[in-house]
Amino acid sequence: MARMSVLTRDEAQTRAQLLDVHRYTVDLDLTGGDDTFASRTAIRFTVRAGADQDTADTFVELKPAELRSATLDGQPLDPAALDENRLPLKNLAPGEHELRVDARMRYSRTGEGMHRFTDPADGETYVYTQLFLDDVQRVFPAFDQPDLKAVFDLTVKAPEDWTVLANGITEHTGDGVWRAATTPRISTYLVAVAAGPWHSVRTEHRGLPFGIHCRRSLAPHLDADADEILDLTRACFDRYHEKFTEPYPFDSYDQAFVPEFNAGAMENPGLVTFRDEFVYRSAVTDTERQTRAVVIAHEMAHMWFGDLVTLRWWDDIWLNESFAEYMGYRITAEATRFTGAWTEFGVSRKAWGYDADQRPSTHPVAPEAVDDTAAALLNFDGISYAKGASALRQLVAWLGEKDFLAGINTHFERYRFGNAALADFLDSLASATDRDVPAWAEAWLRTTGVDTLTAATDARPGQWTCALNRDGARPHRVTVGVYDRDLSDGRTLTLRERYDTDVPHDGAPAPRPGIRPALVVPNDLDLTYAKIRLDETSLQTALRGLSGIPDALTRAVVWNTLRDMVRDGALAPADYLATAAAHLPEETDLALVEGVLAFAGPQITDRYLHPDDRPAALTTLTALARDLLRRTEDGDHPGLRLIAVRQFVDAAAHPEAIAAWLADGMVPGGPELDPELRWRVLARLAVLGATDEAAIVAELERDPSAGGQEGAARCRAALPDPEAKRAAWAAMFTGDELSNYLFTATAQGFWQPEQAELVREYVPRYYTDVLAVAARRGPAIARAAGRLAFPAHAVDAAHLSLGETCLRDGDPVPALRRTLVDQLDDLARALRVREA
Repeated sequence: MARMSVLTRDEAQTRAQLLDVHRYTVDLDLTGGDDTFASRTAIRFTVRAGADQDTADTFVELKPAELRSATLDGQPLDPAALDENRLPLKNLAPGEHELRVDARMRYSRTGEGMHRFTDPADGETYVYTQLFLDDVQRVFPAFDQPDLKAVFDLTVKAPEDWTVLANGITEHTGDGVWRAATTPRISTYLVAVAAGPWHSVRTEHRGLPFGIHCRRSLAPHLDADADEILDLTRACFDRYHEKFTEPYPFDSYDQAFVPEFNAGAMENPGLVTFRDEFVYRSAVTDTERQTRAVVIAHEMAHMWFGDLVTLRWWDDIWLNESFAEYMGYRITAEATRFTGAWTEFGVSRKAWGYDADQRPSTHPVAPEAVDDTAAALLNFDGISYAKGASALRQLVAWLGEKDFLAGINTHFERYRFGNAALADFLDSLASATDRDVPAWAEAWLRTTGVDTLTAATDARPGQWTCALNRDGARPHRVTVGVYDRDLSDGRTLTLRERYDTDVPHDGAPAPRPGIRPALVVPNDLDLTYAKIRLDETSLQTALRGLSGIPDALTRAVVWNTLRDMVRDGALAPADYLATAAAHLPEETDLALVEGVLAFAGPQITDRYLHPDDRPAALTTLTALARDLLRRTEDGDHPGLRLIAVRQFVDAAAHPEAIAAWLADGMVPGGPELDPELRWRVLARLAVLGATDEAAIVAELERDPSAGGQEGAARCRAALPDPEAKRAAWAAMFTGDELSNYLFTATAQGFWQPEQAELVREYVPRYYTDVLAVAARRGPAIARAAGRLAFPAHAVDAAHLSLGETCLRDGDPVPALRRTLVDQLDDLARALRVREA
């Protein structure tokens, strides 16, 4: 991969002071073969008059396979002047200019730029753009920074049987040419194209065309869920219009489910792109459907937060992502059937934020400065999403919803189709309240780390006291939940009261009437972002009676507390497993079951426990899965039964039972094994050495889809065979043929705790080979190689030393360095947990 210069903050500020960019006219021709496409672009811009000089120099970004020609105001530019990804524009006089560029661009197989995918199910080809954060230059030349907004006129020539989607309504003008409506002023990274023989379901809402689209091989699955997806879209759309005074600012709303997408979705105005795993071809739980709903609501929020009003520079990523994350969960909970969305946020998304905020790579929600685009890309993490959304939830609790929404609507009015920074947003909020918003922002948005709130209770005659002690400096507005044991059964807990309090600086005990309760839960409604420590009485109550807590959101807070205690060495991993085994069979919220099992398996069983203790942990998990299966024999809980089946497969230490399921095509009592379950079973059989290449080939013949190709790659990499491991390693680290998804699947299969001895030699090899593949194949593969191809199972001091040496001496590219820093910190934590 050719090197690309990153854009620095200083360069962007200088260019923004120099230029006004008015219009891009982009003409793409997608009919020129499998490897490249033609890109012809005209950019109209103005150079502002400078005080000190008559002319100025700048540059445009472009990463072509071939730069055929370029002219500036009709005068040719030397294509050889292209330096890495920058084409210099010199001696620009004040006034109007036009740059024209004719280039051939490369299709991508890594989800960056213009990604090209041929569906193995039917041979149909699809392309789509993903131009975030600085990948527009892989498709057409641009002044590629968010504060140089412009309008875009786009035409695309495609094969005759294709449909072309774009930011605006598209029209087929003949001969395979499609023209998109001119956009309003948007940032370069938000331009979008998706072309191919799409299967589409179209409707109208509030006078606007709405559409959902997927590749043809997924058409039956999209059709099965079309009503649900469109109902969710309409409900969210209407709810946003109740909250925002600014109407939806674009001419249509298309949602395209595209193959091999790197993110969950991308907020391109008028054309949101989603990973097409959200078109479910196998059974899923209601929690997974809820996740899809949240993503739909999240991306729609971006139409205002990010698209209408855009950050000025990437240090304000939170102005996009934290708001969309917060609004996505809020609107889902308020406007759809998924009223418990905040429970999933609490048990899963917040854990993502807590983990990220305790690593060396932590950063403020709103950093003081992000020096360049490479650094900016690293901040799309649990802090910018989950912690930022949690901070906004706390802000609403502190400020009040009325003033919060008034400030937001002022912000939209002031900066519509423009750019804004943190100071602008705070000024908008401050205009709606007498509270000291800048002081709140300084404490919450400019600092790092997780505060800890610890409860201390004491019994006194006729009353009890509760003190909330704070380790940290942020102000917290919390709801304290007070629970008594139901004496009729001894297990159920009943809510005595909830009271709101500001966590005081001195932690002074607050008197409450009555006897000391069985359980006190600080942050009962999960309105703040902090680790929680229960008093000893409450902790023992929780360990024994967690499933008896009446509210799922409160249970999520307590489960997170136990999770944090394990990670901090304050609760034995085996005790967490025992608590899960005791209480999950009684759990009614699927998000909690899935969230707890996600920690109990990959983290506790595979990493935090010593390998000698792993067989017993797997036995505990399979026994738990059997308990869940027995509970769901009546067929009334299909989602819970699916979770149990998945858990049983993942924890199976003996192949006989799951091999019989695969042979029979179903689990006794149901469900039938759909493609996802069949590949899941086969992958576990591969790990256990109970299948072979012939069985993988047979399964691939049964399911030749893209998902089947990924399943086969995962199974082949998981086989406990030296030759299979060599082939998988070579595919990941030597060749460049694997797409981003096939790389991911191969990485997921390769490392297995059961095969530690077989793959031991690859642990040191990882730290040389990963440097090369990350530098060669770019940021998307660098992140996948650092996150998914990392030998996470190898929890020992020698492995940690290897990784630290690589960071110190190996000079990994930024995307890989950040991922390795996080992975090695998690590895060090796992070692500490084992020692504790």
